[in-house]
Amino acid sequence: MKIHEYQSKEIFARYGVKVPNSKVVKTPQEASSATADMGGQAVLKAQVHAGGRGNAGGVKVVRSPSEAEDEARGMLGKNLVTRQTDAQGVPVNELLVEALAEIVHESYLAITVDSSFRGPVILVSAKGGMDIEEVAASNPEDIHSEPIDPTLGLMPYQTRRLVAKLGFSSELARDAGQAIAAFYRLFTENDCSLVEINPLIATVGGDIVALDAKITLEDDSLFRHADLRELRDVTQEDKLEAQAADLDISYVNLDGDVGCLVNGAGLAMATLDAANNAGASPANFLDVGGGATDEKVASAVEIILSDPKVKQVLVNIFGGILRCDIAARGIVLAYGNKKSSIPLVVRMLGTNVDEGKQILRESGLPVTFANTISEAAEAITASK
Repeated sequence: MKIHEYQSKEIFARYGVKVPNSKVVKTPQEASSATADMGGQAVLKAQVHAGGRGNAGGVKVVRSPSEAEDEARGMLGKNLVTRQTDAQGVPVNELLVEALAEIVHESYLAITVDSSFRGPVILVSAKGGMDIEEVAASNPEDIHSEPIDPTLGLMPYQTRRLVAKLGFSSELARDAGQAIAAFYRLFTENDCSLVEINPLIATVGGDIVALDAKITLEDDSLFRHADLRELRDVTQEDKLEAQAADLDISYVNLDGDVGCLVNGAGLAMATLDAANNAGASPANFLDVGGGATDEKVASAVEIILSDPKVKQVLVNIFGGILRCDIAARGIVLAYGNKKSSIPLVVRMLGTNVDEGKQILRESGLPVTFANTISEAAEAITASK
């Protein structure tokens, strides 16, 4: 789960990390007032769950309260399109009005999980304040990584090594080390999958300050963090993905036109691969789960049918805990609820497969059956 910059900075402050003076506003008038409170100059930052805001017009430096009001009027209530959003962008419902900083040095710091290392890794670069992806592509030697043994935690020698790579002056080394240690505690104690600061700055006054903040929380850990669950902003999420999440359905919206209903994450990935190999373009990843009821299957199919991109539906069910007859009844229920006639290609195997196929045959739905996933994918492309 992603959270907003201002929410991330509130968490940073709890761990003793310095952040700029700021205020969240929802109207142009509030932006003007907040700018006046900060001495008449500020930076306005669109609060969206997407990077690349600066290049997309989501970050504005203003030199007067009236300019802040004008700029806020042009930002609030609009959708911001960045390189990390789709063509529709994401809505800007709030702005962070933040005091300007006198910057001596900018650096980059992030903590994430390295799948190959199977543990946390800290990434740092002395080239902060810019597109870190561009730095990684053109000058990868400028990004340094430090894998952290989760059983030992961040060791002092690792902190010293990271501080040296950040490029801060020797006078700020101690404060920089304390900031890194605080970020690592934050990362582990809140079950984060990402903590990113770009830039982490040194100011003229000799402070280490997180000028930007990004936190992504591990969804599967949120049952332990009731306070963090409250930070969710569904307006920033894909509507269908948010609906699926509320129903405990694993769903990711994709760009294609073939809706996919599958039980099991591995089988779902294999289904998407088979569809792509056959020349079809999946509209989603969907794992309805093993213990789904008729109603949960119906909800999953309704989400698929609600996607205007979907022209066909590919079903790949391996009946076990989720019996084929349960899946079939859920499909029929969803089609009835949505009054849909979108063609179905179905591959079913396993528990109660004959009953499941019979239910679909008698439903009157436009169903084509296949014996293998390759046959199913080819049937999808053949009907285009």
